[in-house]
Parts: sequence; structure tokens; C-alpha cells
Amino acid sequence: MEFHSSIFLTLFLPMLLGLYFLADKKYKNKLLLGASILFYSWGEPRFFFTILLTTLIDFYLVHKIYNSSRNNQRKLLLVISLSINLGLLFYYKYCGFFVENVSALISAAGFKEIKWVELALPIGISFYTFETITYVVDVYRKIHKPLDSFLDYLLYILLFPKLVAGPIIRYHEIADQITDRTNNDTVDLKLSGFYRFCIGLAKKVLIANALSQYYVDDVFHTNPELLSTSTAWIGLLGFTFQIYFDFSGYCDIAIGIGNMLGFKFPENFNNPYLSISISDFWRRWHITLGNWMKNYLYIPLGGNRVSLQRMYFNLCLVFILSGLWHKASWNFVVWGCFHGLFIISDRLFLDSMTKNWHRVFKILLTFFITTMGWLIFASVDLRFLARYFTVLMGFDNNQPFKMPELEFCLSLGVALFFSFIGYFNFWQHLQQKIYFEKLRNRYHMLFCFISLVLFFISLSYVTTSGFSPFIYFRF
Repeated sequence: MEFHSSIFLTLFLPMLLGLYFLADKKYKNKLLLGASILFYSWGEPRFFFTILLTTLIDFYLVHKIYNSSRNNQRKLLLVISLSINLGLLFYYKYCGFFVENVSALISAAGFKEIKWVELALPIGISFYTFETITYVVDVYRKIHKPLDSFLDYLLYILLFPKLVAGPIIRYHEIADQITDRTNNDTVDLKLSGFYRFCIGLAKKVLIANALSQYYVDDVFHTNPELLSTSTAWIGLLGFTFQIYFDFSGYCDIAIGIGNMLGFKFPENFNNPYLSISISDFWRRWHITLGNWMKNYLYIPLGGNRVSLQRMYFNLCLVFILSGLWHKASWNFVVWGCFHGLFIISDRLFLDSMTKNWHRVFKILLTFFITTMGWLIFASVDLRFLARYFTVLMGFDNNQPFKMPELEFCLSLGVALFFSFIGYFNFWQHLQQKIYFEKLRNRYHMLFCFISLVLFFISLSYVTTSGFSPFIYFRF
């Protein structure tokens, strides 16, 4: 089930919210857990039992860690838990990639190829594996005590708004909300959640889907050698905005539903295309992934407390692993290296080189670098990437220009407007007011009206156009 499907918008969510608001406090978690199991099992019920088994094992291992006073035993239990979770992720997501590359090497040496049956990837495995790890590590580090109830822990892992594509919520950020949401049970939070939900739905359906369906998909499903340079650039620009409005739209929907249910999830985006460097971009894009990588990988590797050479190595390694986290493919390794090298370049010379530049020029340079990175991300493999890049640079190209449809041009214009209007302070104040501040009744009436209009336009679009899944459902 997906957030922008008709069945979710017209049946699942309204029925859940109605039952949830009417339910007694002691039944709310059980109701949410049942709804989350139904949500996840809708398309692939067999994978629910895999999650159930691993969460059951983790629940008891973590309680053993918490209650043990012997450091060696605690470390051993930590290693066992991490091995189970990372082993499961490797088996489903990376084993085929590993076998394929080993097979290619031994085949080149004259030996028989290794055969591997391609496995179906459990939806959201990358996200809930990371959240499982935060639970184990946060308890091991004594940041927070474990949950007393297995059903509460299962709810933390399976909570449907953030289950499939984030935001990645570290255990200590939400632990107390799992057991008691009394402080968040306010009309203002529910209404701001509804506004956030409708804005996110419009981002996905009215902008990201339109960019995809009316131009981007055709471009990236065409042999690059058949594209003109102009077509390739417009297609890449379209994908740059598609992935932002698709993923940030998902996160807005997730955060909005969470607010309506009494949860406060961490923010995952902060106007990323206004970044003045790649380092700044990663403080604004997929914020929860960056925080996870920093706290559970970069700092344990030594963080900034090591030599410069080791620090640069650690930075590059973190971004390579971040690329592989997205997908087991060489172009994602290249994508990770690409961003890692620019992060290092910021520290070595780019920050000082652009120090006296006007902010607009810093934004334009960063946007260009980011756009080139999205080409790596969008490419199916390195061969496609090389051919597309050649077309972008205009080498040996005399193909006809593919004229964009009106719907694409309108959506691209809206995407450009909302991606860069945050440059002005008044827009940031408006975002702050809608999402985080207690509003007066007249503002609630205005935002309710706008949100309802966005909701019904989006619902109409969903029922009359082709279905386009969220991009991050692949990961």
C-alpha cells in the first residue's frame, strides 16, 4: 500500500484516524500496530514474518545487554544482534551483487560462472534495519533504556508512516513517544499534521509524478545516443526536481500522519537546493540518514579526532557506504565517491575558494554539482552513465530536440519556484508558522481550506492518471 493510492487516501487513513481518535489510550498502540502490520503486509505478507522473527530476537538480546553488568557479555550480544540484522540486509540486498561480481572475476579467469537466484527485496529493509541498529546501539551506549513490551518495540519498527522510506528515526528520539504521547495530543499538532500531509501529497502527485510521466521517464528509458543535448539536460533537470519533491513529499506525508497520531518525527529536508556547498547540502538533504551515518559510523571510526588523512578516508568510506546503502550497484558506489570527494574538496579548498562569492553564485555552483550527482543516481548502470554524460557534453550529437509537454513545463516551473523561494526570509517564516507554531483560528481556517483544495486536486489526479511509486521504495 502506498500513501498516494486511492485505497489509502479514501479508506485506510480515514478509518484508522477515526478509530484512533475514538479509542481509549490503552488501545491506541495496539490499533496502530495492527494498522502497521496490515499496511506492510498489503503487498508482500511473507516478509512480515521475517521482520517479526528478527525483532523478537533483538528484543530479548537487547534486554540481555541492558541487564548485563559484564562488558564482554554486552559486547558479544551487541555483535550477535548487529550480525543478524546486517547479515539479513546483506543476504537480501547485497548477496546477488557480491556473487555477480565474484562470478565475473572467476569467469574472466576461465572458471565456471556462479549462478544466483535473484531475491525479492523486502520493502523498506534498508530503513528498518538502520532503526533496529539504533535501538540496539542506543541501549548498549546507555542512552535510553529498552522498551518493556515487545509489542511496543514491534510498533517502533513497524510504525507505518515512517516504515518504508523514513525518516530514519533513532530510538532515543522516539522511545518516550511510543509509550506516552499525552503531551502531543493537541488540536494544533493534529491540524499542522493535516496541512503537512496535504502539502506532501501535492508534492508527490502534482509535481513529482507530472515531471516523471510527462518527460523524465521517457528520457531515462531512451538510449542516450538517441537524445539531443538539450533533451538530456532538460531530462536531468526534471529528475533533479522529481527526486526532491518525490522524497520530500513522502517525508512530509509521513511526518504529517505522525503528527495527527501524536508523534513528532525529526525533519528530513531543509530547502536542500539552497545549499552553498556539498557539505551544506548534506546538512539539508535526507538529514536523518546523515545523522545516522555520523553517529553510528563516522564517529565510531574516529570522527574528527584522527589525522587529516584518516579523517578524509573515513569521510569517503562513509559516503561510499551511503551510496551502497541506497542500492547494490556500482553507479551508487560512484555516486557515494562523488559526494565524498566533494565533501573533502570543501574542506581542502572549495570553501576558501568561494568564501567571498555572493551567496547566489555558491547556490548555483552547488546546484550544478548536485545535478551532476543525480545523473549518477538515475543511471541504470555505468555504461548508461557514460553515454548520457557524453550526450550532455554535446559530443557527436545531432539528434532532434524532444519538445516537453505543457504539463511538464508547468510542473517544472512550480518546482523551480518552491525549491528556491526559500532564499527569501519571508518564505522561511511562513514554513515555520505552518509547521511548528501555534496558529490563530483565522490562520487555521485559511490553511484548512488550502489543504483541502490540495487534497481533492491530488486525489482527482491519482484516480485519473497512471500510478507512479515513490522513488525511495526501491531502497
